[in-house]
This record gives sequence, structure tokens and C-alpha cells, in this order.
Amino acid sequence: MNPYNTTPPPSRPWWRTTPALLGILALVALLSTLSLGLGFLLMIAAMVAVWVLPAWRWYARLGATFGAFFLMLISAGMSGQLDDSGPDTSEVSAQDTDDKSTEATPSPTTAKTPELADYTGKALDEAEKGARTAGFAPGRHDASAEDRSIVVRSAWTVCFQQADTTAKSVVFAAVKDGEPCPTKDGGPLPWPTMPDVVGDTYNTAVEALERAGIDLDSVTLDDVYLDIDAPTAEEAAEEGDEWRVCFQRPDENGEVTSTTTVHLDLGQWTDLDLVQECPSKKDTTYKIPANDPDYDDGGDSDTTGGDSSSSDGGSSNVGTVHPGSYCSPPGATGVTKAGTPMVCGPGSDGRNRWRSS
Repeated sequence: MNPYNTTPPPSRPWWRTTPALLGILALVALLSTLSLGLGFLLMIAAMVAVWVLPAWRWYARLGATFGAFFLMLISAGMSGQLDDSGPDTSEVSAQDTDDKSTEATPSPTTAKTPELADYTGKALDEAEKGARTAGFAPGRHDASAEDRSIVVRSAWTVCFQQADTTAKSVVFAAVKDGEPCPTKDGGPLPWPTMPDVVGDTYNTAVEALERAGIDLDSVTLDDVYLDIDAPTAEEAAEEGDEWRVCFQRPDENGEVTSTTTVHLDLGQWTDLDLVQECPSKKDTTYKIPANDPDYDDGGDSDTTGGDSSSSDGGSSNVGTVHPGSYCSPPGATGVTKAGTPMVCGPGSDGRNRWRSS
């Protein structure tokens, strides 16, 4: 090159000059605020122009590329172009929200007072837990006139509840499990009273107890004879018209509380039995007189309304007997009400009992 050549180099077209390229980059940022798609296309064109048109060094071109990209993202983000691409439902959503808010927010004149579930008949601890969940502060006291302290809440049952919706509080009045609720808060416990069932058959007596509100689980049975075992409730129910109530505790009109045990002393007889009435006292006589060790049938006399004979070493037939009951004398015979032959002999405890022959 001639150093003395003073001819100026040919000038570049204006669109290849640095100001023009910077203007293109600014245009990319401007259009990105209006349309992300259009801005992206212009960014690609600007990248090509940056790498082709100006006589920049490579690091200047790389910097311009990243600068244009980030400038486009910033512009698009500021204008909301990077929001979700789904349809714009802001107006509809806002309208729906306003509508729902209008429906859900009651006016001061129609506001509903807080509601609390009815826990009457529920365990006290369950009631208090539910009240707290509903935003109420629970309290408690004895519903009876006894004013007892409540310690184990799970062992008490709610009879009454009084809620104050303004103060968001509720008071539960409860009684111990198994106790009847009083007719009003603080009233006496209305315990059932014992009916008069003496002379009734077992089935009739049970019906009377149920009508009086007495729990049959509190009833125990015993026999009134020295030679008859007490029946179970199932056995007495099965033969309910043969068992009669001879004695009862409590007496008629006696209070039956949750700790009271009802005693029914039963006698048993059928039309075949010699004795068909209750004894004057419990455990003083034998249902079958021949079972009495001191019993003397007077030889061949008839004491049962049936055959009674002395044979086979003094054995006798005493009529209807109860399997497993005490008996006397050894060798005596009898039959169950079902007709099964029985004989009086030593049992597993060494005492004479009626056994199948």
C-alpha cells in the first residue's frame, strides 16, 4: 500500500454501519413488547445482521447476540408476553369471582349464625372435640342434682347442651354412662323402680322388668330349693313358664340404679310335680321330698302321685327329677320331664346327684 495515498477508503452503506445495527436491536426490543412472535423473528434477522454486516470483532458480535436475546426476553416479560399461552379469561374469572363473592358473602341482615351439631346422647369427650372443631369453647357440668365432678369425660354422656353463638361457647350437661338423663338440667336422676313380680312366671317377670326400664344384664337368678341348681338365664327362658318367681330383691318400688343387682329366686314345677308352690323361705326345703336325707316315705306309701315302691335294696321312684340336683337316698330312681330315666348316685363331687341311668 502506498503510504502517501491519501485517497479515502470507500464508505460502507448506511445499513451496514454500527448505528444502523444498534437501531435494529432496539427495534427488536420494541416489537417484542407488542408481539413475542414478531420480536423473535426480528431477533433472528438481527443476529444474522450482526454476524454478517458490521466489521466487528467476534467477541463484539457474540456480545451483541446475547444482548439482543436478553433484551427481547426482558421486553416481552415486561409486557406480559411470557404469561400462560392459554386463552385470556381474566375478565370472565374476575366476573365469576365477583359473582361468587356476592353469593358467598351474606349481607349483614342475612348473615347466618354459627351452627353446632347436636351432641345429645354422645360421649362427652366426642362432643367437646366436635365443639372445638366448630370453633366453640366447650364447658361441662353434671346434669343431675348431685353436682359431681367430671373427670373421665369418655365415661359421661351428654344430656343437654346450651350454645352461645355470640360468644362462640357451649356448655354440655352430662351424666355417667348407664345413667338416665333427668327431665331437666340439674334435676334428679329418674331411676326405674322395681315392679312386683313375685308369683309371676319367669317369662312374665322379664317382660315386666323390661317395661320398667331395668337392664336384664343386672338380673341374677337363684333357686329356692336345696336340691335344685339355679338355672342360667338361657335355661330359665327356655322353660320360662315352669319357673316361678318366689322372692325378689329389691322389693316392689325399690330404686334400681346402675349399681343395683336385681335378684330373682325361682322355683320350678309342672303339673307332674307333687309340690307346686313356693316355700315359705329360701333354701329351707327340698323340691322333691324324697331328696331330704331325713325323708321317710313310710314304706310303700305313695308320695308322688305315681308309683313309689321299695325294691332293689330300698330304691324308690320319686317321679320327675332335675338332672344334676342333689338326691337321696342312693339308688332312688326318677325321670326328667322329657322322660329320661335317672338314678340317684355319687357325682363328681362325691355327693349324691341325679344321673342318667
